[in-house]
Amino acid sequence: MHIRPATSHDAESISTLIRSVAHYFTLHPQGFGAEGFLKTIASDAIDGLIHAAHFRYFAGFIGDDLTGVVAIRDDKHLYHLFVSPQFQRQGVARQLWAHAKADALRRGNPGEFTVNSSPFAVPVYVSFGFVAVGDQVETQGIAFVPMTLSAPHKAV
Repeated sequence: MHIRPATSHDAESISTLIRSVAHYFTLHPQGFGAEGFLKTIASDAIDGLIHAAHFRYFAGFIGDDLTGVVAIRDDKHLYHLFVSPQFQRQGVARQLWAHAKADALRRGNPGEFTVNSSPFAVPVYVSFGFVAVGDQVETQGIAFVPMTLSAPHKAV
């Protein structure tokens, strides 16, 4: 898989990919009640994130196929990590996360990350080392579990 910074050209495909898996985190399968959130994954909103100074947005490709996306806000909050359904359970999420995490660490993050995981993705984030720091939250038509990843503390 080739991972590169996302561009405006990718925004529509990224939006389509995220919408294809939205049923994993919306409370209603058709997204009723989550209209506000769904606006944040429209192509124009994604394009805005791609260009926002406090975001790092990456796209993964196999050939010409968009396999997944990852975005980090402020080099510490895993904001988006989505994998196209046909590429799930093949290590794509792990590769995207490793890329984004390495980028954030190079930019000064000491190893502290947060994520609001869909209930469906909690096992994936646990396998990355994240731990839940609260109960499942249901708000504005979506559900998530707040999680953190902390760098191991070195003994002195």
